[in-house]
Amino acid sequence: MNILPDLNSLSRQDEIAIIGMSCRFPGAKDVDSFWQNLQNGVESISFFTDEELAAAGINPTVLNDPSYVKAGCVLKNIELFDAAFFGFTPKEAEITDPQHRLFLECVCQALENAGYNSETYPGQIGLFAGVALSSYLLTNIFSNFYAHRDLLKPAETFKIFIGNDKDHLPTQISYKLNLRGPSVNVQTTCSTSLVAVHFACQSLLNGESDIALAGGVSITVPEITGYYYEQGGIVSPDGHCRAFDANAGGTVFGSGLGVVVLKRLEDAISDRDYIHAVIKGSAINNDGSLKVGYTAPSVDGQTAVISEAMALAGVNPETISYVETHGTGTCLGDPIEIAALTQAFASSTDKKNFCAIGSVKTNVGHLNTAAGVAGLIKTVQALKYKQIPSSLNFNRPNPQIDFANSPFYVNTTLSEWKTNGIPRRAGVSSFGIGGTNAHVILEEAPIQLKIQNSKFKSKYLVLCVSAKTENALEQVTANLVNHLKEHPELNLADVAYTLNIGRRTFEHRRMVVCRDVDDALKALITLDPQRVVNYYQKPSNRPVILMFSGQGAQYVNMARELYEVEPIFRQQVDVCADILKPHLGLDLRQLIYPSEQEIATASAQLQQTAIAQPALFVIEYAIAKLWMQWGVRATGMIGHSIGEYAAATLAGVFSLEDALALVTARGEMMQLLPPGSMLAVPLPEKDVQPFLGKELSVAAINSPSTCVVSGRTEAIEALQIYLGSKGIDCRLLHTSHAFHSQMMEPVLASFQERVKKVSLKSPQIPFISNLTGTWIKNDEATNPNYWSQHLRSCVRFSAGISELLKQPEGIFLEVGPGRTLSTLTKQHLAPDTNQLVLTSLRHPQEQQSDITFLLNTLGYLWLSGIEIDWSEFYNYEECYRVPLPTYPFERQRYWIEAKSPTLLTDEINPIFDSKETEIKDLYSQYSRPKLVNSYVAPTNELEQQIAQIWQEVLGIEQVGIYDNFFDLGGDSLIATQLASRLQVNFPVELPLRELLLQALTVAQQAKMIEEFMIEKIAELSEEEAEAFLNKIRG
Repeated sequence: MNILPDLNSLSRQDEIAIIGMSCRFPGAKDVDSFWQNLQNGVESISFFTDEELAAAGINPTVLNDPSYVKAGCVLKNIELFDAAFFGFTPKEAEITDPQHRLFLECVCQALENAGYNSETYPGQIGLFAGVALSSYLLTNIFSNFYAHRDLLKPAETFKIFIGNDKDHLPTQISYKLNLRGPSVNVQTTCSTSLVAVHFACQSLLNGESDIALAGGVSITVPEITGYYYEQGGIVSPDGHCRAFDANAGGTVFGSGLGVVVLKRLEDAISDRDYIHAVIKGSAINNDGSLKVGYTAPSVDGQTAVISEAMALAGVNPETISYVETHGTGTCLGDPIEIAALTQAFASSTDKKNFCAIGSVKTNVGHLNTAAGVAGLIKTVQALKYKQIPSSLNFNRPNPQIDFANSPFYVNTTLSEWKTNGIPRRAGVSSFGIGGTNAHVILEEAPIQLKIQNSKFKSKYLVLCVSAKTENALEQVTANLVNHLKEHPELNLADVAYTLNIGRRTFEHRRMVVCRDVDDALKALITLDPQRVVNYYQKPSNRPVILMFSGQGAQYVNMARELYEVEPIFRQQVDVCADILKPHLGLDLRQLIYPSEQEIATASAQLQQTAIAQPALFVIEYAIAKLWMQWGVRATGMIGHSIGEYAAATLAGVFSLEDALALVTARGEMMQLLPPGSMLAVPLPEKDVQPFLGKELSVAAINSPSTCVVSGRTEAIEALQIYLGSKGIDCRLLHTSHAFHSQMMEPVLASFQERVKKVSLKSPQIPFISNLTGTWIKNDEATNPNYWSQHLRSCVRFSAGISELLKQPEGIFLEVGPGRTLSTLTKQHLAPDTNQLVLTSLRHPQEQQSDITFLLNTLGYLWLSGIEIDWSEFYNYEECYRVPLPTYPFERQRYWIEAKSPTLLTDEINPIFDSKETEIKDLYSQYSRPKLVNSYVAPTNELEQQIAQIWQEVLGIEQVGIYDNFFDLGGDSLIATQLASRLQVNFPVELPLRELLLQALTVAQQAKMIEEFMIEKIAELSEEEAEAFLNKIRG
């Protein structure tokens, strides 16, 4: 039976979607390479040669110490950072902890992976994150303080404080990326990043955030360094982490960082986000004091947090088939963790060995504050790919763990994750030193989200990519090409949607209009200049001038594809056509978009003035409304004759109903007039005027060197013949009447009366007057006489364009069929102009898709700096955000080298009177606390030696041989130090577990050590025994 989640039947109110991820872990630069390493069972722990360590400044004495382990989990290139991208000066970058720098990059990449642009996202984006202690500050910056005195200046120390202190990690990132939700620093040591995830979930459920990011970072400086092993401690003796294995001896610490992007699941579904997995519930708690020491884990605390998380998630433990454990591989921690898991599961099931467990620490080591998010990302990928990676270095179980009677088994090979129709579910644990525990319940993303196909209204798409530099733009393009090659199953509509709506726009831009993945690849690989357009545009508010065509530009099927696929355009045309029906006595749509059989008839009717003028108005008005819906806001407008009515309506002078009524009346009145003709003359107005008699008028001045003459047909023909005889080639226009001439005067009075019947208001968007060739005044726009004279007077388009060209870097967008006004405008441009002229609709002779033409113009607008409202552009689409390659940071080295101890001492000496100090003199010793038992002094040399070690480790002046270790303030961490000191002084093995459970006083430890020594001596020859005793005596 298949019971995979059904989006329509399940309540998702308390569940959280993981919609984005980013990480950098040892051996992995991103989530994909991390998952590949997990699949291949890669152990990303580095083992250093003596030469490497010596080059890193490790003392030869240290290298020869058998307890020094030459291993570590290295994060490559931590000194590199793209300072310019994030607005850091080189100096700021150098004094900023690499943990802060890399985590900033990681958060940026996570948002891009989720498909969200924090600069434009209207909701609240929260950030919950933690960072480890700044070893860069301690080892690199502090060591330079006295060599570079400017670092001691208040302003500099404050910058260092901001760039290195834990408190400033999330808030600095929120500032840089415009995250306006809660910005909270989380610090619970090893469980930090999973606790951050819990807080992020709560912020979402409480409504504080609409999107929340959570994660952590830990980077240790220097990276090329080993560590000292102490028996019974938390670090591994050989550089391998063997979680739950019989030979487990500890963990290996490393550097790494990770971030997840979270959203309420209901919102993620409705917003068509890519959902990697679902958080069904999470819990955090603290162990309190019911454990052997502050640093020790607690069965009760871990059991409680796991049980609470399962209860909040509403899941039965039997449905959880994998647990990503804390799994440090320590003798103390591993048995406690399995005991806690077993107790939590046992409350609801007695099934055995059905749930796999693993630990990412066997792959990348213990990443401290980033450990929890590393386990989370691993588990999310396992859910997504339906595979459970192997937990490394496990051969036989720790004898302290009873796996046979538990629900668990260690997964040792990459295995298919099968659940027999039950949703894949997993738990993720993370436990911090100090006792703050976190557990998260995950479930695979609902299956329906993975199989739905995007619906896009058009078969053409516009892909837009940008970068801060030219080189980065090439890399962005190359990365996208590679991704499309690797993922041919992608819907290109989803790709375009994610790029356009989920990426910031930078100065270097590139766009292409294409049909599908193959078409996009062809264009982007060849970079065909006929299709792929590049542009460099600094951020600016370039003015946009809308230009509305005049009569004569109309044609049958103008913008037909737009009508078929663009809802906003279609809605506007439909509204206008319905308003016009009683005025025209017909449905204008049947003439603009006729059937195949009616094209010739419709074309003839569209040439009639009574039909042509309202038809032009409708198309121009609808296209303008579409542009405005997409974020193209006009700063100015100009119309040519009837085109000024569209401009005035959009400016608010006329209501739409009044405008349509006036345009219809205007066209009908003009059509009833006697026929006339119009002639395009390649001469300026002053040169034409002498040839005009009473029967001819200058109807339009379209450029400084051309004009149009209008009047009676006989007079126009005579003028054409005369000018032709002078070598002036004129062109007769295809018009039925002598517009803008004295032949229009019979209708002026009646049209003015018609205008008086409508309400005229002052324009809200400035536009150019055809009558004056400059900006229209309020008293002109609201005067009925202006509109009657507009019908008769010369159209001073050239003067109007000249006025508009005073705006630097203006974008002139023709809103209407064809390119007449664009051509005229280009005749006014200076050779070195920054103005751009664009058209919205193709010329009727251009064999091109209306959609392709419009999208190319949209792309050019975007290239030119216009901020497209992509949310509105995709408002009627059903596209999904998909993970795509993130920004290719151009990193450079920003690093303050640490001063060597010798150089540092030489520089400090002039300021401080430095003396060599014994480590034991560094700390004060305090009086013995009041205990139930009285003080009893050591009775022999062995007890004296052990008591002295206790005193040094605990910082107490006197330790009695019957004083209890924990009563004196000891804990598991101090016990590790004690065991290490005892190991050095007495060359016998002293298991930490036995020290903690069986030997809690000096007397008991002396007895245990004595017994060990007797057993050891019994195995030696007389000479070996003497040498052994001499070693102990020192």
